[in-house]
Amino acid sequence: MADEPVIDVRSIPKPERHPLIIKAYEELEIGTGLILINDHPPEGLRAELAREFAEAVGWEPLEGTEDEVRVRIVRRASTPAPRVVLNVAELSETVDDSGSVWQLPTQHRDLDANVIVLAPGGEIREHTGPSLDVLIHILAGAGTLETETGTIGLSPGQIVWLPRRSRRRFLADAEAGLQYFSVHQRKQGLSITSRS
Repeated sequence: MADEPVIDVRSIPKPERHPLIIKAYEELEIGTGLILINDHPPEGLRAELAREFAEAVGWEPLEGTEDEVRVRIVRRASTPAPRVVLNVAELSETVDDSGSVWQLPTQHRDLDANVIVLAPGGEIREHTGPSLDVLIHILAGAGTLETETGTIGLSPGQIVWLPRRSRRRFLADAEAGLQYFSVHQRKQGLSITSRS
């Protein structure tokens, strides 16, 4: 612990602090750590590290002073730890509005994943999909998927492949609505935002 790097961020502009610390963490050997010195308890950083790396990060508050908060951050594993990110049983089955109700929360990832809900009778208008393949898993409700060549009935349990650049239109059941999980390779600049 005596030879571990010390990063004092008190004089570093706030927007630069988290990226600097995360980069230093990623350069650590497994089982080693760094000492962070800050002017306040770094709870925002702690939450970000937990979201990105889960149990792979060790967080040990150290003795400090009134204007010097010290924390030891330890790299416990070579990669972010696997974890449960969503229990779909906790999603509400009643939907009043359409949109994305969940997104994969980590920033350092190769996949994008979302839970999309369509209110009863709602739709996603006809469009050409992105230049990447998408898999969707129907979670609840019912509906139809209109393609260039026909219509596919959608019901819970189905996994549907949407080939890259395919034409598609989703229509939710007039009474049950539609909920589905989508996953695809991450593409910078493509994002689905949560409904407010």
